[in-house]
Amino acid sequence: MADPRGFLKVRERELAPKRPVALRLQDWREVVDPADPTLVARQAARCMDCGVAFCHQGCPLGNLIPEWNDLVTRDRWQDAIERLHETNNFPEFTGRACPAPCESACVLGINQPAVTIKQTENGIIDRAFENGWVQPQPPARLTGKTVAVVGSGPAGLAAAQQLTRAGHTVAVYERDEQPGGLLRFGIPEFKLEKRLVARRIDQLKAEGTRFRCGIEIGRDMSWSELRRRFDAVVVATGATVPRELPLPGREFAGVHYAMDYLTAQNRALAGDGAHPDAASPAEFDAAGKHVVVIGGGDTGADCIGTAHRQGAKSVTNLAIGRRPSPTRTDTQPWPVHPTLFEVSSSHEEGGERRYLASTVEFVGDAEGRVRALRVAETGFTERGREPIAGTEHLIDADLVLIAMGFTGPEAVEDPGLFLQRGSRGAFERAADYATEVPGVFVAGDAGRGQSLIVWAIAEGRAAAAAVDAHLTGQSVLPRPVTAHDRAFA
Repeated sequence: MADPRGFLKVRERELAPKRPVALRLQDWREVVDPADPTLVARQAARCMDCGVAFCHQGCPLGNLIPEWNDLVTRDRWQDAIERLHETNNFPEFTGRACPAPCESACVLGINQPAVTIKQTENGIIDRAFENGWVQPQPPARLTGKTVAVVGSGPAGLAAAQQLTRAGHTVAVYERDEQPGGLLRFGIPEFKLEKRLVARRIDQLKAEGTRFRCGIEIGRDMSWSELRRRFDAVVVATGATVPRELPLPGREFAGVHYAMDYLTAQNRALAGDGAHPDAASPAEFDAAGKHVVVIGGGDTGADCIGTAHRQGAKSVTNLAIGRRPSPTRTDTQPWPVHPTLFEVSSSHEEGGERRYLASTVEFVGDAEGRVRALRVAETGFTERGREPIAGTEHLIDADLVLIAMGFTGPEAVEDPGLFLQRGSRGAFERAADYATEVPGVFVAGDAGRGQSLIVWAIAEGRAAAAAVDAHLTGQSVLPRPVTAHDRAFA
């Protein structure tokens, strides 16, 4: 440990400054510029190197956080990236898009602000790429076994990279025109620049992973045929079915799912043009419009930031529940990852946030376009949350975005391959991620339901180890112990 008294000497939690709001709204660059290495090292010195590092438990990947904090403090950055890559294939993704349950579990967080773990993670990987320390790792030999990975989001990419490095011939099937899934098309550019995604895809290709884009399994190729062609199949399609809001007026033009809106903007920035199944680009342009986002989670915040950059006239965010507490409550003690009132970079940029707001009706004009929302105050009864009669009022709305989460993966409908669904709507699998269909495994949100990017990567790695053992009889691939595993313990 570089300085056992570091957390006493540096008591203040310090983050790299964000770009000014007025400046960042003029472009789509990431909100936070890379942190100065001196700042990163100084903050990393606050890590206490606990006897029991609860950050390990908080992180689904089991990242070796105290170790690489110590190495950064000692100015051993190349050793730090080796430690970081031991457990995490894509730290530049988790460092930007993960809500950091590791920081919630930080022991220092009991009576001081937690260690800036995400900032250190970003600092390590950014410096590693700058210095050329991240190189392709092709396998020394091939096993002769073939694996198909369906879906190229974080779970699919992690599984593919691990299996390729184990010597299997891996093909990733992606229905979109480019690989990356949620990383490329769902997360806005100002949170995760797509050059970072492309950089990792290039690494995977150099290692031997093959990508088959524009092919939708179940439409362009049957699941049965895919199963016949490969020795094993990993289903990593994500939980992409959005939760509906079936209210009067839902059919009006201008009411869209949040993810359709976000993917349209990412495609526009990439110059790929609109998806063939999407509405016209004008439908997803918030310029000069009153925008209402229904749902108070991360996807809703992404929509808020996107609408601001498009030049929305106003942005209103509705959440049906109560405003969370700004600090931990007795029901969410350390080291539990709490639900707190948070102000994201998108919220800093403007707009109004309303809690206890129940949408009652979409109100349209004579041309069939939405013009307002009828909203009431949320009440709590024995039946659950209900609108309170007599509190209804109208909110101007030219563009309404439904960001209420997802209900599970899209169905696998094939006479030769049927995947059973569990209580959360996700595909059922055993402790080793295997389904009832021999040779077919499920990883990520497709098997656990809507979750975090860090869980997706952890499950992709764990499923890859299970597939490797299935194909060869044993596996030397690291296998994170996820909550899925604990459920079968």
